[in-house]
Amino acid sequence: MEIGYEKEHKDVRETKERAPLRGPTSRPAGRPVVRPRIGGNAVPRGRPPVHHSEHSYPTHHRAHLVESVKKVSPPSYAGQRVGIFIDVQNMYYSARNLYDKRVNFEGILKEAKKDRILIRALAYVIKAESAAEQTFFDALERIGYEVKSKDLQIFYGGAKKGDWDIGIAMDMIELAPKLDVAVLVSGDGDFIPLVQHLQKAMGCKVEVMAFGRSASGKLQEAADVFTDIDKESRKFLQ
Repeated sequence: MEIGYEKEHKDVRETKERAPLRGPTSRPAGRPVVRPRIGGNAVPRGRPPVHHSEHSYPTHHRAHLVESVKKVSPPSYAGQRVGIFIDVQNMYYSARNLYDKRVNFEGILKEAKKDRILIRALAYVIKAESAAEQTFFDALERIGYEVKSKDLQIFYGGAKKGDWDIGIAMDMIELAPKLDVAVLVSGDGDFIPLVQHLQKAMGCKVEVMAFGRSASGKLQEAADVFTDIDKESRKFLQ
């Protein structure tokens, strides 16, 4: 019995020794190794496939992706109700200091309105008691603006002040329930809280038009759409 037992197990051991080894890396002779492919590229042995994310791209590629996202803006619809609010002093001095030219306010109005329904277009001006200013105000009205004027304040010692920041903010908030889009034509960074309030509390889309070179960077970021007048200066200057 012991001899038969040893003989039986000896035959099994010999059979295992003669049998070819099979495992994960074994293959029939003459057949090439077939490796899995991801996106047309063979995956190196022993390395897991690499899944690219935005952070795995080179810096200049990431910048391109971010820039592409910024260029996407909310659509403009013909049925939208739009209100336009122009800080005339801000635009006047920006055009004079950057280009030594005047603003084409008619071109600004057409660009801001597009093919939408105009509810109101308000132009805010400061009276300086110059001879030509009334002619300028009349021209704005003929173009289609409602002109709101305020006297220039002169303080003791010669200091002068004239701005419409609070007035513009109050008008935009009061008109917001009647608007789908509010277009602010100014580069003044003081309007950032106003823009955010109109967007979050009033449900208005806010577009900003201004000279990119002098406008507040944070105001540009806060706007739903920013139109850089510098890029089309021939269209908006005269």
